[in-house]
Amino acid sequence: MSHLLSKSKYIRGLQCDRALWLDVFNPRLARYTAEQMRRFDRGRDFEYAFKATFPDGIDLSAELKRNVDAYSELTAMYLDKEEEVDLFEAGFLYNDVLVLADVVHKNEDGTLDIYEVKSGTALSETYKRDAALQHYVISHCRSINKFCIVYNGVDGANKSNGFNAVDLTEELAAQHDEIARNIAAMKEILSHGEPATPTGQHCLEPYACPYQHYCAQGVRQMSLFG
Repeated sequence: MSHLLSKSKYIRGLQCDRALWLDVFNPRLARYTAEQMRRFDRGRDFEYAFKATFPDGIDLSAELKRNVDAYSELTAMYLDKEEEVDLFEAGFLYNDVLVLADVVHKNEDGTLDIYEVKSGTALSETYKRDAALQHYVISHCRSINKFCIVYNGVDGANKSNGFNAVDLTEELAAQHDEIARNIAAMKEILSHGEPATPTGQHCLEPYACPYQHYCAQGVRQMSLFG
Protein backbone atom coordinates (compact mmCIF):
# COMPACT_ATOMS: atom_id res chain seq x y z
CA MET A 1 0.00 0.00 0.00
CA SER A 2 1.49 3.34 -1.07
CA HIS A 3 -0.38 5.39 1.53
CA LEU A 4 -1.40 5.19 5.17
CA LEU A 5 -4.12 7.82 5.43
CA SER A 6 -6.99 9.03 3.27
CA LYS A 7 -9.60 11.78 3.63
CA SER A 8 -12.06 9.55 5.46
CA LYS A 9 -9.41 8.07 7.75
CA TYR A 10 -8.08 11.52 8.61
CA ILE A 11 -11.56 12.75 9.57
CA ARG A 12 -12.06 9.55 11.55
CA GLY A 13 -8.79 10.18 13.36
CA LEU A 14 -9.84 13.68 14.35
CA GLN A 15 -12.93 12.16 15.93
CA CYS A 16 -11.32 9.20 17.72
CA ASP A 17 -7.89 7.56 17.71
CA ARG A 18 -9.37 4.11 18.27
CA ALA A 19 -11.76 4.51 15.33
CA LEU A 20 -8.81 5.54 13.16
CA TRP A 21 -6.85 2.43 14.19
CA LEU A 22 -9.82 0.18 13.45
CA ASP A 23 -10.42 1.90 10.11
CA VAL A 24 -6.85 1.07 9.05
CA PHE A 25 -6.37 -2.38 10.56
CA ASN A 26 -9.82 -3.89 11.07
CA PRO A 27 -12.40 -2.10 8.88
CA ARG A 28 -14.53 -5.27 8.62
CA LEU A 29 -15.87 -4.42 12.08
CA ALA A 30 -17.62 -1.28 10.80
CA ARG A 31 -21.41 -1.32 10.80
CA TYR A 32 -23.50 1.31 9.05
CA THR A 33 -27.18 1.95 9.60
CA ALA A 34 -29.74 2.09 6.80
CA GLU A 35 -30.01 5.86 7.29
CA GLN A 36 -26.25 6.26 6.98
CA MET A 37 -26.32 4.31 3.73
CA ARG A 38 -29.15 6.50 2.40
CA ARG A 39 -27.10 9.58 3.29
CA PHE A 40 -24.14 8.18 1.37
CA ASP A 41 -26.44 7.64 -1.64
CA ARG A 42 -27.76 11.21 -1.46
CA GLY A 43 -24.21 12.50 -1.33
CA ARG A 44 -23.23 10.51 -4.42
CA ASP A 45 -26.29 11.75 -6.31
CA PHE A 46 -25.45 15.38 -5.54
CA GLU A 47 -21.83 14.81 -6.53
CA TYR A 48 -22.85 13.21 -9.84
CA ALA A 49 -25.13 16.17 -10.57
CA PHE A 50 -22.28 18.63 -10.09
CA LYS A 51 -19.88 16.55 -12.16
CA ALA A 52 -22.42 16.64 -14.99
CA THR A 53 -21.64 20.38 -15.32
CA PHE A 54 -18.21 19.28 -16.62
CA PRO A 55 -19.34 17.33 -19.71
CA ASP A 56 -15.80 16.56 -20.86
CA GLY A 57 -14.62 15.38 -17.47
CA ILE A 58 -12.55 12.19 -17.30
CA ASP A 59 -13.58 9.86 -14.49
CA LEU A 60 -10.47 8.07 -13.25
CA SER A 61 -12.54 5.81 -11.02
CA ALA A 62 -14.25 4.35 -14.09
CA GLU A 63 -10.89 2.97 -15.18
CA LEU A 64 -9.14 2.29 -11.89
CA LYS A 65 -12.10 1.44 -9.61
CA ARG A 66 -10.64 0.23 -6.26
CA ASN A 67 -7.02 0.18 -7.44
CA VAL A 68 -6.30 3.23 -5.29
CA ASP A 69 -2.53 2.94 -5.50
CA ALA A 70 -2.70 3.75 -9.22
CA TYR A 71 -4.69 6.99 -8.94
CA SER A 72 -1.84 9.42 -8.31
CA GLU A 73 0.24 8.09 -11.20
CA LEU A 74 -2.64 8.24 -13.71
CA THR A 75 -3.57 11.71 -12.47
CA ALA A 76 -0.02 12.93 -13.02
CA MET A 77 -0.08 11.54 -16.55
CA TYR A 78 -3.12 13.64 -17.44
CA LEU A 79 -1.91 16.77 -15.66
CA ASP A 80 1.52 16.61 -17.31
CA LYS A 81 -0.08 17.10 -20.72
CA GLU A 82 -0.15 20.62 -22.10
CA GLU A 83 -3.90 20.98 -22.64
CA GLU A 84 -6.56 21.91 -20.12
CA VAL A 85 -8.43 18.97 -18.63
CA ASP A 86 -11.19 18.15 -16.17
CA LEU A 87 -10.65 15.12 -13.94
CA PHE A 88 -12.98 13.32 -11.54
CA GLU A 89 -11.45 11.46 -8.57
CA ALA A 90 -7.96 12.76 -9.32
CA GLY A 91 -5.40 11.26 -6.94
CA PHE A 92 -2.60 13.06 -5.10
CA LEU A 93 -0.12 11.48 -2.72
CA TYR A 94 2.06 13.28 -0.16
CA ASN A 95 3.35 12.44 3.32
CA ASP A 96 1.72 8.99 3.24
CA VAL A 97 -1.69 10.56 2.60
CA LEU A 98 -3.69 9.84 -0.55
CA VAL A 99 -6.60 12.14 -1.45
CA LEU A 100 -9.00 11.72 -4.34
CA ALA A 101 -10.40 15.11 -5.36
CA ASP A 102 -13.98 15.14 -6.60
CA VAL A 103 -13.39 17.57 -9.49
CA VAL A 104 -10.09 19.03 -10.70
CA HIS A 105 -9.83 21.51 -13.55
CA LYS A 106 -6.34 22.12 -14.92
CA ASN A 107 -6.04 25.67 -16.23
CA GLU A 108 -4.06 26.79 -19.26
CA ASP A 109 -1.19 27.95 -17.01
CA GLY A 110 -1.02 24.54 -15.31
CA THR A 111 -2.61 25.62 -12.01
CA LEU A 112 -5.53 23.67 -10.60
CA ASP A 113 -9.07 24.58 -9.60
CA ILE A 114 -10.31 22.05 -7.04
CA TYR A 115 -13.96 21.40 -6.22
CA GLU A 116 -14.87 19.30 -3.17
CA VAL A 117 -18.56 18.37 -3.38
CA LYS A 118 -20.74 17.97 -0.27
CA SER A 119 -24.49 17.37 -0.23
CA GLY A 120 -25.13 19.09 3.11
CA THR A 121 -27.10 22.31 3.34
CA ALA A 122 -24.51 24.10 5.50
CA LEU A 123 -20.77 24.66 5.25
CA SER A 124 -19.71 22.64 8.30
CA GLU A 125 -16.35 22.66 10.07
CA THR A 126 -15.96 18.97 9.18
CA TYR A 127 -16.26 19.84 5.49
CA LYS A 128 -13.54 22.45 5.97
CA ARG A 129 -11.25 19.98 7.75
CA ASP A 130 -11.68 17.53 4.88
CA ALA A 131 -10.88 20.27 2.37
CA ALA A 132 -7.90 21.50 4.40
CA LEU A 133 -6.30 18.05 4.24
CA GLN A 134 -6.82 17.95 0.49
CA HIS A 135 -5.34 21.41 0.03
CA TYR A 136 -2.30 20.39 2.09
CA VAL A 137 -1.67 17.26 0.02
CA ILE A 138 -2.48 18.67 -3.41
CA SER A 139 -0.48 21.89 -2.91
CA HIS A 140 2.64 19.80 -2.30
CA CYS A 141 2.08 18.11 -5.66
CA ARG A 142 0.79 20.91 -7.89
CA SER A 143 0.10 24.64 -7.83
CA ILE A 144 -3.47 25.44 -6.74
CA ASN A 145 -5.29 28.41 -8.22
CA LYS A 146 -8.43 28.01 -6.10
CA PHE A 147 -10.07 25.47 -3.85
CA CYS A 148 -13.84 25.52 -3.51
CA ILE A 149 -16.31 23.55 -1.45
CA VAL A 150 -19.54 22.97 -3.36
CA TYR A 151 -22.55 22.27 -1.19
CA ASN A 152 -26.33 22.15 -1.32
CA GLY A 153 -26.91 25.36 0.61
CA VAL A 154 -30.28 27.08 0.56
CA ASP A 155 -29.16 30.67 1.13
CA GLY A 156 -28.16 31.18 -2.50
CA ALA A 157 -25.41 33.65 -1.65
CA ASN A 158 -22.87 31.88 -3.84
CA LYS A 159 -25.33 29.80 -5.84
CA SER A 160 -24.95 29.06 -9.53
CA ASN A 161 -26.87 26.41 -11.45
CA GLY A 162 -28.23 25.05 -8.18
CA PHE A 163 -24.83 24.68 -6.45
CA ASN A 164 -23.17 26.81 -3.79
CA ALA A 165 -19.44 27.11 -4.48
CA VAL A 166 -17.36 28.84 -1.79
CA ASP A 167 -13.70 29.64 -2.43
CA LEU A 168 -11.74 28.81 0.74
CA THR A 169 -8.23 28.80 -0.75
CA GLU A 170 -6.60 31.23 1.68
CA GLU A 171 -8.33 29.79 4.75
CA LEU A 172 -7.25 26.25 3.87
CA ALA A 173 -3.67 27.23 3.06
CA ALA A 174 -3.30 28.77 6.52
CA GLN A 175 -3.92 25.37 8.15
CA HIS A 176 -0.95 23.48 6.70
CA ASP A 177 1.09 23.43 9.92
CA GLU A 178 -1.87 22.09 11.89
CA ILE A 179 -2.53 19.44 9.23
CA ALA A 180 1.10 18.28 9.37
CA ARG A 181 0.93 17.96 13.16
CA ASN A 182 -2.30 15.97 12.96
CA ILE A 183 -0.84 13.60 10.40
CA ALA A 184 2.25 13.03 12.56
CA ALA A 185 0.05 12.29 15.57
CA MET A 186 -2.06 9.82 13.59
CA LYS A 187 1.02 8.03 12.28
CA GLU A 188 2.18 7.65 15.87
CA ILE A 189 -1.17 6.14 16.85
CA LEU A 190 -1.00 3.69 13.96
CA SER A 191 2.53 2.60 14.88
CA HIS A 192 1.25 0.96 18.06
CA GLY A 193 -1.48 -1.50 19.02
CA GLU A 194 -5.18 -0.74 19.28
CA PRO A 195 -5.86 2.21 21.61
CA ALA A 196 -8.09 1.53 24.61
CA THR A 197 -10.12 4.71 24.08
CA PRO A 198 -13.39 4.53 26.05
CA THR A 199 -16.74 5.32 24.50
CA GLY A 200 -18.28 8.75 24.97
CA GLN A 201 -19.91 11.69 23.23
CA HIS A 202 -17.17 11.62 20.60
CA CYS A 203 -18.76 8.40 19.30
CA LEU A 204 -21.61 10.52 17.92
CA GLU A 205 -19.94 13.76 16.79
CA PRO A 206 -19.53 14.89 14.13
CA TYR A 207 -20.75 11.53 12.78
CA ALA A 208 -22.08 8.38 14.38
CA CYS A 209 -19.06 6.06 14.53
CA PRO A 210 -19.51 2.69 12.74
CA TYR A 211 -17.42 0.99 15.46
CA GLN A 212 -19.68 1.91 18.39
CA HIS A 213 -21.04 -1.61 18.72
CA TYR A 214 -17.52 -3.03 18.93
CA CYS A 215 -16.15 -0.56 21.46
CA ALA A 216 -19.33 -0.76 23.59
CA GLN A 217 -18.88 -4.47 24.13
CA GLY A 218 -16.24 -3.79 26.72
CA VAL A 219 -14.31 -6.87 25.64
CA ARG A 220 -11.39 -6.39 23.33
CA GLN A 221 -11.79 -8.56 20.26
CA MET A 222 -8.89 -9.98 18.36
CA SER A 223 -7.94 -7.78 15.44
CA LEU A 224 -6.41 -8.75 12.15
CA PHE A 225 -2.96 -7.70 13.35
CA GLY A 226 -2.85 -8.75 16.96
